Amino acid sequence: MSDLKENSLLAQIDIIAKGLSETFAPFCEVVVHDLKKPEHSILSIHNNLSGRQIGEPTTELGLARIESPDFPNIIANYTNQFTDGRPVKSTSIGIKDDSGQYVAALCLNLDMTLFRGMQSMLSQFIEVGNSPIKEHIEPNGTEAIRIRIDQYAASLATTARTLKAEERKNLIEILRNEGLLDVKKAMETVAQHLGISRASVYLYAKKAS
Repeated sequence: MSDLKENSLLAQIDIIAKGLSETFAPFCEVVVHDLKKPEHSILSIHNNLSGRQIGEPTTELGLARIESPDFPNIIANYTNQFTDGRPVKSTSIGIKDDSGQYVAALCLNLDMTLFRGMQSMLSQFIEVGNSPIKEHIEPNGTEAIRIRIDQYAASLATTARTLKAEERKNLIEILRNEGLLDVKKAMETVAQHLGISRASVYLYAKKAS
């Protein structure tokens, strides 16, 4: 690969890195490595969280890529940490040239400190006591419907209220097959949780039958 073409490739990767860092700021550091220069591989650091500097050497993962073109292009969501001990979730993407050799790497390092704190707070917030008193504010079974709807939406990386028409129809069919539409006030519960009318739920149920 010519120096001009290689420099152009690195420049384009750096633009992508900058965009990613601005999208996920302030939690994500994005680093561009020039694997042609392993001893001084760090070409740029956007949203610097690790304290590293431009011109510092590549990591063990970078060296492994240089040694073997068969090394995976993407290593996603692996456990890592900054030098001060902060937990990190990292993803490393290798970039090859026309000959199939690794020449660059784009690395994302997500600081998990705040997210773990939020997870801890949420766990405490949803924790309930072991009181001997039991009370049911709403009919039994409706919570199971809500949970199942949320599970289905999560499997599509979306939320209950942003499901598309075809996805709603599939959801209704799933609820029917699992017996959840037999629960008292099932249609009303589904409509409320999806943010649509009961008439729409009945229509989806009819199409799914």
